[in-house]
Amino acid sequence: MIRLRRTATAAATLALGAVTAAVLGFATPASAHVTVNPKEATQGGYGRFAFRVPNESDTASTTKVEVFLPENAPVGSVSTMPVPGWTVAVEKRKLDQPVEVHGSQLTEVVSKLTWTAGPDAAIKPSTFQEFPVSMGPLPEVDQMVFKSLQTYSDGNVVRWIEEPTAGGAEPDSPAPVLKLTAASPSAAPAANSDARVEADDDDEAEGNGLAVGLGVAGLAAGLGGLALGGLAFARTRRTPEA
Repeated sequence: MIRLRRTATAAATLALGAVTAAVLGFATPASAHVTVNPKEATQGGYGRFAFRVPNESDTASTTKVEVFLPENAPVGSVSTMPVPGWTVAVEKRKLDQPVEVHGSQLTEVVSKLTWTAGPDAAIKPSTFQEFPVSMGPLPEVDQMVFKSLQTYSDGNVVRWIEEPTAGGAEPDSPAPVLKLTAASPSAAPAANSDARVEADDDDEAEGNGLAVGLGVAGLAAGLGGLALGGLAFARTRRTPEA
């Protein structure tokens, strides 16, 4: 009888442990990875974006970050913001089809950005660093995937290069993704609204001018009547009484 009780207790303990492990497994958040912020932008526009790089190692620091711009979505203008303690190298590639930017045909675009940490500037454990970039005009595609490499001081390289899949779970090493939406067709109504405002302003100005003109004419007429009245009064005074 005692053996049966002990066996049941052990089984219950194992079952509880399995349930607890399953619950904790589902509750554990996914590991941090390289991201681009903001995560959404408008096609054809310009924007300031930051590649956020967290350090996941407990002992090593991040010393280099490489970001590859997508080949299927070239961007005509790419500029970087200085990051204290880091240097950036910009690599370009030739285009099969030129990209038009502000009326100019560009035959090469930026293909890769590499940030390298100087002394005491590496991303230490439990910290993160952002690398700001200005880009535009953004291509007319649904998304831009920026495959990235993160190099640690111990020589380890983490490859954030897995692309998202429609309806699938997040990959183990996902690449930063920027969602792009079509520009809203609100420019034409706004222009029409401005035109209506200008027309109303013109009508108002014309009405004000007419009112001013009538006021001036009335004032002139009043002054003329006053002058005639004065002359009549003077003549009356000069005429001898009967």
